[in-house]
Amino acid sequence: MNKSKKAEIRMQNFEETFRYGNVDVMKLTIKYPVVKLQNNPDAQAMINNQIAIEVNEYHRHVSDFLYNQAVNDYREAQENNYPFHGYEAYMEYVITYNDNCFLSYYYDKYEYTGGAHGMTLRSSNTFELCRGTMIPLYCFFKKGLNYKRKLIFEIIKQADERLKEEPGIFFDDYETLIIKNFDEDNYFLSPDGLSIYYQHYDIAPYSTGIVVFTIPYKTIGWYPSC
Repeated sequence: MNKSKKAEIRMQNFEETFRYGNVDVMKLTIKYPVVKLQNNPDAQAMINNQIAIEVNEYHRHVSDFLYNQAVNDYREAQENNYPFHGYEAYMEYVITYNDNCFLSYYYDKYEYTGGAHGMTLRSSNTFELCRGTMIPLYCFFKKGLNYKRKLIFEIIKQADERLKEEPGIFFDDYETLIIKNFDEDNYFLSPDGLSIYYQHYDIAPYSTGIVVFTIPYKTIGWYPSC
């Protein structure tokens, strides 16, 4: 068996409560993976370092920018005698593929800042396990192929089918928005194919959520393999 065919994953949980005076103004929760690769410490370190960069970057954002915003909102609420709703920040990783020498995940960063609802932003990464390197989207296609056009064609086709089953789940100009808001970084591998996602409000109202389109590997002409 290839020494890096599959990673061992152990999930870690980090929680922190931020206070202003004697008041809890914000709670942070981070659920992240620790990756272990048998007999491949260099690749293991590269992947875990990337995850650590992402986690630390978000922790800095929360403890600096978001905390100051929470404190300002709390003070304003006190001054104007209206209730303060504590902030929440939540970061969670989901492993979407871990086999055939590839590891893929996405992580959602959810923030509630006292409005009608919170907001979630999704990011993702895909690694080649033998070397621990991140793989950009174009690597899954033959050189010279207009892969962006191919993917968008498949995405619009899937969107059309979904609309037949659930009218109104996308904005009226969803085809234009699918093209406009296509982001090569917004992808991950799954057991069924290459998944492209669109953030909240990119192509659909908030109630629809983050929209994911999975293009089968057969359609792409590539399969994960060592």
